[in-house]
Amino acid sequence: MLVYAIFSKDDLLIDCTLTKTSDVLMLAQEEIKKLQMELCTEKGEHAFGKLYMALMPNLLQFALSIIKNKELAEEIVSDVFIKIWQNREFLSGIENFKLYLFISTKNTALNYLSRHFRKDVLSLDEMTISTASVNYNPEQILITSELINRINAAISMLPSRCKLIFKMAKEDGLKYNEIAQLLNISVKTIDNQLAIAVKKIGKAISFDLKKEPHKQI
Repeated sequence: MLVYAIFSKDDLLIDCTLTKTSDVLMLAQEEIKKLQMELCTEKGEHAFGKLYMALMPNLLQFALSIIKNKELAEEIVSDVFIKIWQNREFLSGIENFKLYLFISTKNTALNYLSRHFRKDVLSLDEMTISTASVNYNPEQILITSELINRINAAISMLPSRCKLIFKMAKEDGLKYNEIAQLLNISVKTIDNQLAIAVKKIGKAISFDLKKEPHKQI
């Protein structure tokens, strides 16, 4: 079970249950925008539920990287979504809703640290994050389960800053400029960190990416 949450603030009562990893929805930017616009219509509860189930897991991992406590991270992400529902009539003008949620999660987590630990600044190197296991079909892309395990092990061994940026780009699907805005770093830094990640992963699994382009990370 990944999460079980019932929102009951105001007129909202939605049961959002994810029973396993495969239940997590993957939404394209266009569908996120469509659901965003439906929040203040008669389809609002359905749209909210889909947005929650699609975006909550990644937001939870992001909050956990800042707050280092699962229960508090869950509370922070729940607060973010509750505020989304309460302010749904004013959200149509937000251009990038997914990035808005990540920034809201970051600000809520940092506000918590500031209130309870008097900590106003958090270094990227302090943000520890878990990455999802790579789950390729070996028959489709001609790699073995052993190689998949080596890829996952290599990703888990990346430095904190490198792994955070790698996850945001490869798992969360954020664009370079979105990551730069969220983490207050330059696009050049993102380029450099992803290059380090690819180099370390390639070295760890001992094959030349240039010579075997059909094998993807």
